[in-house]
Amino acid sequence: MSLADELLADLEEAGDEGEDGLYPEGEGGESDEEDIPEEMEVDYSGAESVASIAKLRNSKQFSEIMDKIAVYVEKQRKNSEVSGPVEADPEYRLIVAANNLTVEIENELNIIHKFVRDKYSKRFPELESLVPNSLDYVRTVKELGNNLDKCKNNENLQQILTNATIMVVSVTASTTQGTMLAEDELKRLEEACDMALELNQSKHRIYEYVESRMSFIAPNLSVIVGASTAAKIMGIAGGLTNLSKMPACNLMLLGAQKRTLAGFSSTSLLPHTGYIYHCDVVQTLPPDLRRKAARLVAAKCTLASRVDSFHESADGKVGYDLKEEIEKKFDKWQEPPPVKTVKPLPAPLDGQRKKRGGRRYRKMKERLGLTEIRKHANRMTFAEIEDDAYQEDLGFSLGQLGKSGSGRVRQAQVNEATKARISKSLQRKLQKQNMTYGGKSTVGGRSSVRDHSSGTSSSVAFHATAGRIVNPHAAEKKVAEANQKYFSNMAEFLKVKKEGEGNTSN
Repeated sequence: MSLADELLADLEEAGDEGEDGLYPEGEGGESDEEDIPEEMEVDYSGAESVASIAKLRNSKQFSEIMDKIAVYVEKQRKNSEVSGPVEADPEYRLIVAANNLTVEIENELNIIHKFVRDKYSKRFPELESLVPNSLDYVRTVKELGNNLDKCKNNENLQQILTNATIMVVSVTASTTQGTMLAEDELKRLEEACDMALELNQSKHRIYEYVESRMSFIAPNLSVIVGASTAAKIMGIAGGLTNLSKMPACNLMLLGAQKRTLAGFSSTSLLPHTGYIYHCDVVQTLPPDLRRKAARLVAAKCTLASRVDSFHESADGKVGYDLKEEIEKKFDKWQEPPPVKTVKPLPAPLDGQRKKRGGRRYRKMKERLGLTEIRKHANRMTFAEIEDDAYQEDLGFSLGQLGKSGSGRVRQAQVNEATKARISKSLQRKLQKQNMTYGGKSTVGGRSSVRDHSSGTSSSVAFHATAGRIVNPHAAEKKVAEANQKYFSNMAEFLKVKKEGEGNTSN
C-alpha cells in the first residue's frame, strides 16, 4: 500500500469516529443542524388547519392573562399602594406574566407566517421575496386571496405596502406561474391570517398596559429606557429585586437573541446585544456608537433599578438626572473634532552662544576671512554690464578687481590732503559755514550791513557806545587766522609734532 493510500485510510477512520459520536454534546461535536430551528425544519404545507399548529390563542393561560389585564386597566393605581417587596404585588406578577406572554406571541406569529407562506406559495410563490415582513405578508395574503388583480388601485393595500412595492407586486402577479387555490384552502388561509392579526392586537394591548403600570413599579428605570423595555428586562431578570442585584455587564445581555432564532429574525443578528441595545435611546445614535452607548445605558439602568427596588424617588427625579447625563455623553461623542490651526514653530530655546576672542581667534579670522582680492572680485559695478571671466562659467566676472573706483553709488567724501573720511554731521556743519546770507541784523547796538546778493556790501559799522565807525569782522579775522595755524576746517591738526622732535638746544 502506498503512502497516499494509507493517508486516505486514516482520514476515513477519523471520519467514522466522528460519526459514531466521539465528542459529547456541547463540545467540539456540535453540528450545524443545531443552529437551525425546529420550526424551520417542519413543512406546514400538509397541515390541515392553523389551529393544529398554533394553540396559544385558545389556551387557558392566554385567556386568563388577557382577562386580568382588562380588569386592571379599569382600575386607577396610585404610587402609595406600592409597599414592601414589589414581587409580592399581584399586579406586578401579572406584568411579568404578560411580558413572558409577549415572547410566546412572537413565536406563534412566526409559526403562523410559516404556515401561510407554505400554503400561499402555491398561488403566488414570488410574494415571499417581495414582502419580507411577516405581518405585512399576512395582511397582503388576506387582501389578495385568489384574485391577484386586486393589486391595482387598491386603497386597503396602499395602507399596508408602499407604492413602489405595490407596483412590483402587480407586475410580478401578472406573470406568476402559480395556480388557483381551492375554497377550503383559501378558507384556512383566511383563518390563519385572522389569528395572526388578533394575536398582534393582543400583543399591542399587553404593551400598552405594561407601559401604563411601569411608571408605578419602576418609575426611574422607565424614564431611561422606556416602559416597554423596562418591563422586558424585569421579566427576564425575574423581578425588580433580582434586577437590582445584577451587574451592568449582565444587564446589557438580557434579551439577547440566540442562534436558534436566526431563521425567524427579520434583521441580521448582532452578538451580545439585548433589549437595551434595541431600545430607542440607543438606536437613535449612529451604528458605530451603539455598543458603547448600550454599555453606558446599562450602567445607568442598574443604578435606577436599585433606587426603584427601595421605592425611592417615586416621581422619577433620579431617572431624569441619569437620562440627562446619558444625553450629555451622547452629545459629547457626536461633537465634531476641533478645527486644527496651523501654528508656526516656536522660537528655539537655545541660549546665547559664547564667542571666542583673543589673539588666536583674531589670527584665525584673518587666515580664513576674505582677502582684498576676493572683496574686489565680489563687488559689482552699478548699471554696468560685466564681461565673463571664463567662457565656460557664464555670469562669473572679476567685479571691481583691477578697476579704478569702488563701484559704490554713494561714495564717502574724503579729504584729499589727509585722506580722512568726512562724517555726515561734519559735512552739514561745513555747508552751514560756507553758506552766504543776505544780511545781518544789528545786535547790542552794533550794526553791520552785508548784502552779497545785491552786489553792495559794507565792512564797517557805526559803534554807538564808542561813537565811531569800526570794522566788526576785524576781531573775527584775527581769531580765524590764529586757528588756522593749528586747526583746519576738517577738524584736524595741521601740524602734528612727532615724538622726539623739538628744541634740542640745551
